[in-house]
Amino acid sequence: MTETAAAPSIAVLLGPQDRLAALEHDVREGLTATPKRLPPKWHYDEEGSRLFSLITELPEYYLTRCEREILEARAGEIASKSGADTLVELGAGTSQKTRLLLDAMRDAGTLRRIVLLDVDEATLRTSAAQLAEEYAGVEVRGVVGDIQRHLGELPRGGRRMVAFLGSSIGNFLPRERGEFLAALYAVMEPGETFLLGADLVKDPARLVAAYDDAAGVTARFSLNLLSVLNNELGADFDLWRWEHVPRWDAERELMDIRLRSRAEQVVRFPTLGLEVRFAEGEELHTEISAKFRREGLETELAEAGLEPRAWWTDEAGDFAVSLSLAL
Repeated sequence: MTETAAAPSIAVLLGPQDRLAALEHDVREGLTATPKRLPPKWHYDEEGSRLFSLITELPEYYLTRCEREILEARAGEIASKSGADTLVELGAGTSQKTRLLLDAMRDAGTLRRIVLLDVDEATLRTSAAQLAEEYAGVEVRGVVGDIQRHLGELPRGGRRMVAFLGSSIGNFLPRERGEFLAALYAVMEPGETFLLGADLVKDPARLVAAYDDAAGVTARFSLNLLSVLNNELGADFDLWRWEHVPRWDAERELMDIRLRSRAEQVVRFPTLGLEVRFAEGEELHTEISAKFRREGLETELAEAGLEPRAWWTDEAGDFAVSLSLAL
C-alpha cells in the first residue's frame, strides 16, 4: 500500500507585519548610512526566488553545477558519515539539490524528518508541500524565519544534519560569519553535523562573469531589490535609472555587488516619511559573496566549536562541501 503524504507543518515566525517592520528598519538604517547599504535577504520575494533559480542554470554560474557534482558523487558518503535521521536546510529556497541528500538518507533507511527554514513564505510552502508528496511517510516541517534570528526555533530531536548550501555563507562578512557559526553551534546537540557549501578562490574573471551574466538575469535579480522596496514600502525607485555593478575585491577575496545610480535623483518612501538623495554615480551596496580557502574556512568552523570531519570538492576544485561535527 502506498503511504499517504501528510501535510507539512509550517511555523510562521516572520509574518507579513514582522517582515515589514524588519524591512522598514533596514531601510531607515541602511539608506541613511554612508555609504548606503541594504542586506541581500531583501532580494528574495517570490520574483527574487524565481530569478535566483534561473541564475543557477546559467552557463556562467558554475556554483550550482559544481555543488551538485559533489553531492551526486558523495551523497551516500555524507549520509553515512553524518549518521543523521533529520535534514535541516537553512535558506531552503526550492530545495532542488537537497533531494540528492534526501534520496541517499531514504535509500539508507535513515530519513525520518525534513526541516526547511526560509525567509520567503510562499517559496517555503511550495517546497514543503512538494517534499511531503515526494517523501511520503517522512515528517516535513517548515519554519518561515531569518537565519540570523530564528536558529533557536528550529525543531529539535533526532540526530540532525544542518545543511547550508550554495555558498550562502559567503554573504556574511568575517565578523558576521563568526556570529552565525557561534549561534548555530549554540543550538546544536553534540554529535549533530553541519554540511556547508563554499565557493573557492579562483580566477577573478570567472568570478565576475558568474555575477554578471551575458543574459542579464543577475542584473534583474539585483534590481529586484528595488522592486521589493517599491512593492512593499511604496517607494518610487525607477529601475531604469540604476545599473548592476559587480566587482572583485582582491584584498578581501570577495565579490562586492552594488547598484549604481545613473543620475542624481531623490527616492521617496511615503509610508516612512523618508526621502533619500542619490548623487549621479553613487552606489548602493547590496551584497557580498566571499570566496574561501580550505585552511581559513576550517579554522573559522573550529573556532565556533564545529570540528571539520570531511572536505570534498568537484573535479576541477572550484567548489567545496564540508562536513563538521558539533562537539
